[in-house]
Amino acid sequence: MEYEVQKHLHYGGIPSFNAYPVTRELKNVDIAVMGVPFDSGVTNRPGARLGPRAIRNMSQLACCFSYPWDYKISEKANIIDYGDVGYYVGPKTTEVMLEETHDHAKKILDAGCKLLTLGGDHTIPYGMVRAASEKYGRLALLHFDSHQDSTPSTDGNVSHANFAYDLQAEGCIDPNHSAQVFIRTEMTECGYHIFYAQEAVFMDMETLAEKIKAVIGDMPVYLTFDIDALDPSAAPGTGTPVIGGPSAAQVRKLLYLLKGIHVVAADLVEVLPAYDQSEITALAAAAIAQDLMYLMD
Repeated sequence: MEYEVQKHLHYGGIPSFNAYPVTRELKNVDIAVMGVPFDSGVTNRPGARLGPRAIRNMSQLACCFSYPWDYKISEKANIIDYGDVGYYVGPKTTEVMLEETHDHAKKILDAGCKLLTLGGDHTIPYGMVRAASEKYGRLALLHFDSHQDSTPSTDGNVSHANFAYDLQAEGCIDPNHSAQVFIRTEMTECGYHIFYAQEAVFMDMETLAEKIKAVIGDMPVYLTFDIDALDPSAAPGTGTPVIGGPSAAQVRKLLYLLKGIHVVAADLVEVLPAYDQSEITALAAAAIAQDLMYLMD
């Protein structure tokens, strides 16, 4: 006999994202959650390949309530956990990841679903952005990070520092309608509107949200969220932490205020469980991942 109380005990059962069904059947699905346990593109601490599993585990605690949203997304949208793709070992690891993420993202998006991807390091957006651009045309990139990740790659040798440059150079992203938010580094300028943390952290989130919306307009949006956008006090479990970022409360308020932008796909990356004291990074990531779903709804 199955007891009603069991669904409230977060430590039991198979940890799919928020206990959503694990399936690759896409008929009548609104949002698919896909994991990419890949970290061969890191330039500092490795271990983000374990991020998707950590986020899924904490999601069953973080996502059981709808706060601060005024409805439960699971009661309005049909959501599945698609499982993991893009993991491999050996000299073709990056090649396999790029190919598999593109092919599976294309399948999901062509079925009429929105896509939330859990990383993994910040090399992973290539496949999903390319697939989304094939379906929707040029995209606005909304990029939350402490780093710009806009160093040009060389000879196809990609890492987590390259996607923001490479994908606008390919024509997938329109930099004039794209924003990088909470940035705390200096990298190649390639036309994005940059909201540096030194200013953005001290703005009212209402003001910052309006500025971001003005940049994006009504374009289809690919939203990529590096957990190191948060200050390390809120997210220590990441590969390349930078001090001086926002709190989790600020970020969640900002995402709430961005409701209405046209997010077609999103990812959340760079959770590194080995450095995650008390699992607070995975907890923040799971809650923010659910917020990203509300922006797709």
